[in-house]
Amino acid sequence: MIAEKARFRSSRKIERVIKVRVPDRVFNSAFLEVIPLAMTTRSLDHHIREQLLNIHRDFLACKCKDNPNCGCPERKFAKTILEYRETGLDHRQISETILEEYGIEVFPADILGFLEESVHALEVVREVARIEGKKDLAKKTEDHIRAVER
Repeated sequence: MIAEKARFRSSRKIERVIKVRVPDRVFNSAFLEVIPLAMTTRSLDHHIREQLLNIHRDFLACKCKDNPNCGCPERKFAKTILEYRETGLDHRQISETILEEYGIEVFPADILGFLEESVHALEVVREVARIEGKKDLAKKTEDHIRAVER
């Protein structure tokens, strides 16, 4: 999954400020649990705090009992990448955007691979929907496939 490839560029800066070991993998439970602490630290760079706030707001906001270890953050991250693609950004632009917005580094080639895998998964959903006679679902899936492939 694409979330496994996501690294927070400034994890060492956070580590130096809060004096706690911080893994660089964004969706590692230890990293996710450090985010609230790091966001409240005034000596942390403002831009990094904003990126952590964006991660918290966009990926960690769920009501699951096991949050942040419920899988929602990873799914929301994948959905965000797909949404960026559907707005017309290519894999390089998506990589640049998530780095600026969230401080998250993902190689463009990994994003491209994820997008290709997503199209294959959507094609399966489309075919199953057609077989089951779910025309609306098949149409919606086809629309998403076209948006990702363009």
